[in-house]
Order: sequence, then C-alpha cells, then structure tokens
Amino acid sequence: MAILDRLAGVFRSYLNSNGDWSDGRERRSYGDPDLEQAFDELDQFLSRKNVYAGNSGSERAVSGDGTAWKASPKPVPEELRGCFAELGVEFGASAEQCKAAYWRLLKRHHPDRHNLNENDRKKATEKSAKINSAYERIREWHETGKI
Repeated sequence: MAILDRLAGVFRSYLNSNGDWSDGRERRSYGDPDLEQAFDELDQFLSRKNVYAGNSGSERAVSGDGTAWKASPKPVPEELRGCFAELGVEFGASAEQCKAAYWRLLKRHHPDRHNLNENDRKKATEKSAKINSAYERIREWHETGKI
C-alpha cells in the first residue's frame, strides 16, 4: 500500500506543477532514498537530448537490468553516408537496423542465387561485395567510433 501512496504523491506533484521537473525548482522530498535516486536518474535522462538518435551524444544510458544501451560515440561521419545508402537505410541508422538491412540485401544479391546466368552472377558478386564493404565500415564505426 505504501508504494501506491508514493505513486499517488508522484502523480499529484506532477499534475500540480506548471512545468517540468528540470526547470530549477526543488522537488518535494519523499524520504525514500530509492525514490530519490529514481527521480535523480529521471532528471538525468530527461536532461539529455538525442542520445539515442544514433548520430549525436557520447553518453551511454543504463537500462533497468544494468546493461548499457549502445549510443553512438560521436556524430556520424559524412564519409559513411554512401555506406548507409548502399544498405538502403537512413543516414545514422542504428546498428540493428543496418544489420537487418545487410542480411536482407545479402540474401537477395548473393551470387549463389544467380547461378543460371554468368552475367547475373558477376553482377551479384559485385553487389554483394559492395554490401559487405558498406556494412563492415558501418559496423566498425558503431563498435569503435572510428572508420
């Protein structure tokens, strides 16, 4: 029951405020260190901008289970714009989006799928090499922050 009372107090304080909690006003103290820590984490999270957009910020947020969510270490370099276009994803897409596009394109353009015609096989080999190269550059940048 105490958790519901605290939750009701949180809602009341939010509904009674005229702005967000990060405008410099003091928050009401609830006397519970866990709740205070949760508010502090919420304030830190809300004060960050575009951390998860994939193309800005250098911070890493921590999920509820303590594992780090990957955020791009630096803004996306312009040299990778062609690589993102080769994979057919938007510039600055996440590593997961790039990986999914990579596998989808590799299935479609794999040389083994084009065995019947030598010309088609040659084109598929070239296309799959471009796809591999683009994905490797993006993957390297997502992992290390370097091209």
